[in-house]
Amino acid sequence: MSPLSWLPGRRTVHVSDAQRDRRDHLPLPQPLDDTPLHETKLVVVDLETSGLDTQRDKVLSIGAVVIERGAVDMGTQYECTLYRANHKVTEAILIHGIPPSEVAQGMEPQDALLDFMEFAGECVFLAFHAAFDQRMLGRSLRQDLGYRLQHKFIDVAEMAPMLCPDAKVGRGGLDDWQTHFQLNNSQRHNAAADALATAEITLILLSKARSQGIHDLATLYTRLGHWRKLKRARLGGI
Repeated sequence: MSPLSWLPGRRTVHVSDAQRDRRDHLPLPQPLDDTPLHETKLVVVDLETSGLDTQRDKVLSIGAVVIERGAVDMGTQYECTLYRANHKVTEAILIHGIPPSEVAQGMEPQDALLDFMEFAGECVFLAFHAAFDQRMLGRSLRQDLGYRLQHKFIDVAEMAPMLCPDAKVGRGGLDDWQTHFQLNNSQRHNAAADALATAEITLILLSKARSQGIHDLATLYTRLGHWRKLKRARLGGI
């Protein structure tokens, strides 16, 4: 018996021996150290979910692309729809466009999540409004695999205004930054397309980061922390 099985509300995770072996051999995440950004495997991820409640809603689709050596590797992408039993249509379908028939034919969550984490490897994740994707992915990995997500996430929605403080981008959404950088993506709100759109923005931002003296993960993470504190201080002074 697990030493934690007595905890109230703890769910039993059902995985096969083969799935457990794959889970237990997933690589350790990249630390936020002085590794140069151009030598870091960055995985830009986007999730489509059944809603916005990080405690109740489910991950329906995962899309991801890899940035290595300063470029998007178009031959290395991940896209998968997850099977969810008793999935019901909500207003979220107006955003993600995933019909119940596609969810019913999706991959078993355990296998989909294992495939994705093997694809990601030791990477650092990037996402637009990363806190949501981090919470949803972490909860799904915990509930479906019994795996604790420890990979670091960097929020592209914070990188952009930090590195481009004079940009006029309306509400600062993904569409706004695409327009600002004159990028075009007609397939938005599909997980893979959103990940690619975020990756294209990220490449521009990484170039700006280098021009501003940010060359490694630790410096980028530290600068983002300082920017966040300054933003909170300004808002507190209003």
